[in-house]
Amino acid sequence: MTTIAIIGAGITGLACAGKLAAAGHHAVLFDKGRGIGGRVATRRAAGLQFDHGAQYASTQGDEFAKVLGKLAATGAVAPWIDGGGQTRCVGVPGMSAMAKAMAQGLDVRQNTLVSGLSHNTTGWHLQIAGVVHAAAHVIVTVPAPQLAALLGADHPMIARVAHVRYAPSLTLMAAINGPAPFISHHDPGADLAWIAQDSSKPGRPQQEGTAWVAQASAGFSVDHLEQDNDTIAALMLPLLCDRLGLTRDHVTHAAAHRWRYAHVTQALGQSFLRAGDASLYLGGDWCLGPGIANAWASGVAIADDLLAHLA
Repeated sequence: MTTIAIIGAGITGLACAGKLAAAGHHAVLFDKGRGIGGRVATRRAAGLQFDHGAQYASTQGDEFAKVLGKLAATGAVAPWIDGGGQTRCVGVPGMSAMAKAMAQGLDVRQNTLVSGLSHNTTGWHLQIAGVVHAAAHVIVTVPAPQLAALLGADHPMIARVAHVRYAPSLTLMAAINGPAPFISHHDPGADLAWIAQDSSKPGRPQQEGTAWVAQASAGFSVDHLEQDNDTIAALMLPLLCDRLGLTRDHVTHAAAHRWRYAHVTQALGQSFLRAGDASLYLGGDWCLGPGIANAWASGVAIADDLLAHLA
C-alpha cells in the first residue's frame, strides 16, 4: 500500500511531498502530464523557449523567500528585471526548472492519470489505467472544478469549494525577428494583458529571433476559450504585432495554449480542506489565491497538518 498518495505534481503537490520527505515520510505523486509543475511550465520551439504559464515567482512571505533562496543557490532560479523596475524570480533555464528542482529526490509518476477515487474501511483506492492503487492518505491538488470528477459530485467536501472561482488565460508564444521595444508590458484592460520578452530572462537561448509570450485578459480568454489553438494564435498574433510595431512577415513561429484554470479570482479563504479522519486533503492555489507562493503555502500547510496527525 502507498501510505501517502498525492494527486497532482504542481507546486502544491511538490511542496507537500518535499516537506513530508524532510520529515521521513515517503509520498508518491501521480500526475497526468508529461511534465511537472502545472502552470510553472516551459515550452520549446523554433530554437527558442517560452514560459507559457506562470511568468515569475514573487518572494511572498519569509518562508517562501527562503525556498527561493535555496533554489537560487543551486542555479535553478535567478532574478529577472522586468523592465518596469521590478525584480522578479524566474526559473533557469526556464520556469519549469523551478518545479524540477523541487522534485529532486521525490517519487513522481508522470503520464499517470488518476481517473477515480473511492474509500472504504481498508482506505483509499485510486483508479489508474484500470488498476487499483491503495493508500492510507490521499492529498488532491488539482484545480477545484476538477475535484467532483475524482470524488463524486455528492461528496460532502465538494460543496465547500463551490464558491471558488477561476479565470482562464489564453497564451500566445511567438518568435519574431525585429526590434524588441520593451521587456514586459502589463495592461489589465487590454486584450493582451501581459506581454513579456522571454528571451530577456536569464539563461534563455539566444537565437536570431526574440521569444515573446503574450497572455490575454480574462475577458478575451472567456470569449475565445473554446476556439482551437490555431484560431487562438491567429486572433492574438495581430494584437502582439501591433503592440510591437512590427508586421506579420517578421514572425517565424506562433502557437497558442489554453489554460482553463489559470488565475484564482475567488479563493477558498483557508490553506486546505481536510476530512475529519485526516485521510483526505484538498489543496492548491485556489485555497489562498493566485501565485506560486500561495500554491506552495497550501502544500506546506497540508504537510504540517498531516505530520501532526501521524505523530
